[in-house]
Amino acid sequence: MAEKSYLDLKSEVWDTKKCSGCGACVAVCPADALSFAEGEMIVSPKSNGYCKQATDSVPCGACYAVCPRTGDQPKETLGTFLELLSTKAVFEIPHRQSGGAVTAILANALDEGLIDAVVTVTEDPWTLRPSSAVITKSDVLIREAGSRYSWWVPLLAALKEAAITRKYTKIAVIGVPCAVQAAARIRASENDLLRPYAQSIRLVIGLFCTETFDYAALVHGKLETKYKLAPHEIKKLDVKGKLDILKQDNTHLSVPLAELEDTIRPGCRICTDFSSLCADLSAGAVGSPAGFTTLVIRNETGKGFVESAIRNHKLVTEKSVDTAAIEKLAGSKIRKNSR
Repeated sequence: MAEKSYLDLKSEVWDTKKCSGCGACVAVCPADALSFAEGEMIVSPKSNGYCKQATDSVPCGACYAVCPRTGDQPKETLGTFLELLSTKAVFEIPHRQSGGAVTAILANALDEGLIDAVVTVTEDPWTLRPSSAVITKSDVLIREAGSRYSWWVPLLAALKEAAITRKYTKIAVIGVPCAVQAAARIRASENDLLRPYAQSIRLVIGLFCTETFDYAALVHGKLETKYKLAPHEIKKLDVKGKLDILKQDNTHLSVPLAELEDTIRPGCRICTDFSSLCADLSAGAVGSPAGFTTLVIRNETGKGFVESAIRNHKLVTEKSVDTAAIEKLAGSKIRKNSR
């Protein structure tokens, strides 16, 4: 069976507006032919027209193999797991989202040499523009902490820099479910071109996610235009049934999610994975009391990283997770996006 090329990916995913924007195809393209342009609601990558397989008949198929939007979407709420914990960081994390547990786990892992790089999302504090990044120091990780899972960015585009350009071999990837699904495909693939990536990924942490918003459409098209709120006036954003905006003067503004429907990326509307089912660890605020992070430990790899953070007094845990709250939100996403 012939490998599928970017032309198949284009017709099946990009042209049908199913693309999640995870950036996996950009990362693994051996010809560096794929990229994302900047601008409002860019719904898929672009190609420079060269493809090793389509142009030169050289076997490839890497981009198609990693795409999380080919095949069926999952229909599970919580999926398989070893343990559920309510957790929080022991040390201070200035911009923590909920309990700061993910930052604590990754900072501990960097300090202990369990990982040598983190592929994640950072944010310009003046413009709030997100970008994918490679972080190798725990103090930088702590400084950049804070969830951006409501802000779209091709996260996995930085995986090529981490694994291929900079030759890191113990990489942690943290992202929303689509990026986690792509990472799982990389790990499981028999495509020779993907092995360097698969061998370099040591840990995948997935974030709970209902949908993501396009940066330009939300910040410039909605918050600046309708609410007269400049990006630098925003201290923190949170999505819990509404978009809660904490301003720099510590006042709050709440925006109903119904008002943000036109800022949701089209590719999010078919996603049925809320709890990052394919991760080693999944994390989110749902199911835990204020100030704590829910951790879904899915396998022994995830368990080992959590235990190391606890052992080194970076993380404290409780076992009081409201499973029903997670399943309710996950089930709602499945019903909404399976129509």
